[in-house]
Amino acid sequence: MPDNKFKIHIGQRNLKTALAATLCALLYLLCGRNPTFACIGTVFGMGSNIQDSILNGGNRFFGTVIGGVLGMLLFRIYICFVPSGEFRALMLLFLFVGVVLLILTSQMFRWVGAVQPGGVVLCIILFNTPVDDYIFYSVNRMIDTGIGVAIALLVNRLLPRERVDRWKAALLKKGKTEN
Repeated sequence: MPDNKFKIHIGQRNLKTALAATLCALLYLLCGRNPTFACIGTVFGMGSNIQDSILNGGNRFFGTVIGGVLGMLLFRIYICFVPSGEFRALMLLFLFVGVVLLILTSQMFRWVGAVQPGGVVLCIILFNTPVDDYIFYSVNRMIDTGIGVAIALLVNRLLPRERVDRWKAALLKKGKTEN
């Protein structure tokens, strides 16, 4: 009979994700900036190995870039018709066109995993960004996400499973010889 009991397990990926997010937040604290979106990029960018991190982080980063660029372009066109930027039924057309373009662009670059994070950024820009700040906001989300993903990749590159397993084995061996 299988053991269906819930077991708490803090593994290497858990610790590397926490380390990467903490390093990211520390970097932003030292720069006097809000680390939220960079930390999200870090958490999304951490994978079980470097290849997985490249895929996860790439999805997040390229999705943010595609969604951000499309959001800026579409929002700029939208405010030509609605200068206040407030939500009107016309925005539904821009959302529809934006999602179609997002999916096509992601397919064109063969990075279909970018659709979900790109859609999030697209919607935030279209529905939740003040008219005066939409370019600044969009560019900052792209930069923050890129920094967060880069930190996740760096931590995963510096601490691959094999290296951490060797350190763990050496520490256990040293602990046994000292007893």
